[in-house]
Amino acid sequence: MSESERRPIDVEPIKPRHPVDVAVGVLIDAEGRFLMTSRPVGKVYAGYWEFPGGKLEAGESVEAALRRELHEELGIVIGEVHPWQVELVDYPHARVRLHFCKVYAWQGAFEMREAQTMSWQTLPVEVVPVLPGTIPVLRWFAEERQHEGPTHRG
Repeated sequence: MSESERRPIDVEPIKPRHPVDVAVGVLIDAEGRFLMTSRPVGKVYAGYWEFPGGKLEAGESVEAALRRELHEELGIVIGEVHPWQVELVDYPHARVRLHFCKVYAWQGAFEMREAQTMSWQTLPVEVVPVLPGTIPVLRWFAEERQHEGPTHRG
């Protein structure tokens, strides 16, 4: 039997999944609440709650991407960006490297430019469902704020 006859014909070599870099804004107001937004209709995980942000464009820094994305999605201009945590999340549709940055100051009125919904939250988060990549952030908040008990519903 030749080599080609012995190999299964429906097996493809596994390709490594390179992560997509995503800038994520964790906006925190003067009362310590954090902003969450729902994913718009037409996107993967539509209706799930997350922290706003988006993919870095070629050659773009995390800060520049975050400024661009939050203006495009929410209509605000953010102040100083505080890099906080980086988390690698492997979703079925994509592998993403999430660069979470805290933001305490912004200008402008919030506009939901992608027909998403926004909600200021504290722990435990009341909005459901929460995007899986958001759950580590809630755990980090719980540690920082010495919150005991569940971080979210569901």
